[in-house]
Amino acid sequence: MLFTLFTHTVLAQDIRYVSGDQSVPLRAGAGDDYQVVHRGIPPGARLIVSRTSDDGLWADITTDAGVTGWIPAQKLLVEPLTPEVAPAGVAEAAVDGDDTDQDAAPGDGAVELADQLKVRDEQFNAVAQELYRLKQVSGKAEQLDIDNRRLVEITENLRSEVEMLRAENMRLQDKVESEDFMNGALAVLLGVVIALVAPRLVPKRRKSSSWA
Repeated sequence: MLFTLFTHTVLAQDIRYVSGDQSVPLRAGAGDDYQVVHRGIPPGARLIVSRTSDDGLWADITTDAGVTGWIPAQKLLVEPLTPEVAPAGVAEAAVDGDDTDQDAAPGDGAVELADQLKVRDEQFNAVAQELYRLKQVSGKAEQLDIDNRRLVEITENLRSEVEMLRAENMRLQDKVESEDFMNGALAVLLGVVIALVAPRLVPKRRKSSSWA
């Protein structure tokens, strides 16, 4: 059975499946140079694709367990794996396992080592996911800090402008009050001058002659 490989034209929340016969590691970004956040997603695992990189080579995915990260787009299939195309060596391993059980049981040391390795892998994956989440939160916090500083700067500039406008308003009020005072004083002075000068402008009446 043929399967259609994943391409960069992916709609949001598309369902895809891991191809191949080996686990695929998840990375913190779209590229091999980014940190590994999960050591390996097993073949056939169901994934939710939220977006792809600009070049279409990487996909941002989330597993059913909530693990998130970036995976090579070429490792994804549209349809799940079937028994006919199961990873190479799986059937052989099952047969070999039966033979091994008949011949001899695995040593206790090997089983214990395998269990420890599994626990360490789970611990590594958990720590890597937490680090990835913290980096995302840290990036958002850094942007919030930048926005907050910008708003504080704008607020300080507005406060300075308000203070300047208040000072200018007080200066204009003082000027108006000073002009009103001067106008009042001039009016009073003009009244006094008129009171002193006006009587002198009126001609005096001559006295009647006694010789008439």
